[in-house]
Amino acid sequence: MPGNQKSNLIAIIDDDESMQDSLRDLMEAAGLVARCFGSAEEFLESDLHRKAACLIVDVRMPKMSGLQLQAKLKEEECNVPIIFITAHGDAFERIIGSSAALESVLDQVEQVAPTDSTVLIEGETGTGKELIAHAIHNASQRFGRAFIKLNCAAIPLDLLESELFGHEKGAFTGAIAQKIGRFEMADKGTLFLDEVGDIPPALQPKLLRVLQEQEFERLGSGRTHKVDVRLVAATNRDLAKMLARGQFRSDLYYRLNVFPILLPALRERREDIPALVTHFVKMFSRRMGKQVDGIPPETMAAFQWYSWPGNIRELQNLVERAVILSRDGVLPNPLHKGQTGLMIAISDHARAFPSSMTLEDSGRALIVETLEQAGWIVGGPRGAAAKLGLKRTTLLAKMRRLGISRPTSQEGNSVPGVA
Repeated sequence: MPGNQKSNLIAIIDDDESMQDSLRDLMEAAGLVARCFGSAEEFLESDLHRKAACLIVDVRMPKMSGLQLQAKLKEEECNVPIIFITAHGDAFERIIGSSAALESVLDQVEQVAPTDSTVLIEGETGTGKELIAHAIHNASQRFGRAFIKLNCAAIPLDLLESELFGHEKGAFTGAIAQKIGRFEMADKGTLFLDEVGDIPPALQPKLLRVLQEQEFERLGSGRTHKVDVRLVAATNRDLAKMLARGQFRSDLYYRLNVFPILLPALRERREDIPALVTHFVKMFSRRMGKQVDGIPPETMAAFQWYSWPGNIRELQNLVERAVILSRDGVLPNPLHKGQTGLMIAISDHARAFPSSMTLEDSGRALIVETLEQAGWIVGGPRGAAAKLGLKRTTLLAKMRRLGISRPTSQEGNSVPGVA
């Protein structure tokens, strides 16, 4: 590789794809060439560890850490400069949005993260429970230690106990070797149990014991293991109702429910949808090598008004579909006819907008359209704020920032004073 190319080549090594995207944007904006790798091992297998001018490396990665990579390169007498990064400086970096509903959740995360208390994250499927669990870990004193996760619904019931607590060789048919369970793997760190409501009643007493006493035995062993684990649990089920039906132990429920955090559905934080759409468009267009320059107002309106039963996960999948279908740099509406039946009713009086506009222009157009439909009334049950799923004060702030005011031909001040 010629010298001038080498001097411009930056290798980004991080297991977080969103972090890769952000760093690549930053490097390319500075006129540099960036290559991304999801692990230290992947980077070492490439031919770039002796060609890159600089490495940007995450300190904490699965298997080989950033510091271990540095030691490996030193052994190979590769003296490339390394910049280490960590997510600890901003635990909420991957969480997108600024709605009041989301800010309330993040305030709770900030309160509970520095403690070792058990957290129960509740919310519908696709609302980002694992992301919030990561944020709790990253903002805690345990950051830099293991963050171990297990989806309890994804493991067959007869194997779940072994996954949690481990087993000895010969403990049961098929146990051909010793296995370390998730609680041991998470020692001194955080264990995230997703879909905790799916843990069978027979296993619940053993989980309760390890939460209370921080000790357990592997299957097939009488030796007690002591651990220091912070538990974050999540569920999309109503554990209180399960408790009433006798499907969940009351003592375990109260032990899990020390600090509950309820995540809002996407339809309850509609003002975050434009930022989420922008993030996913950017991510998928880069992965697919496609250029998406504009989002038509009708597409953004469809995203804004759809009810999103699958929440952020559904939004991500539909944006991916839209990027695949995009032509000439324009993002199409990916919602099919069956899904449009789940949209909130919009007035038939539509403004004429350009066929493609920037995201900010699209958001401004949607606000103006909604204000006109509401007769420029901002507050109240029939006001524009309610139609947009925003707080009255949030909409007023957006109007001021975007320079939106009531037309002078109509009665009222430059910014409507409201019902």
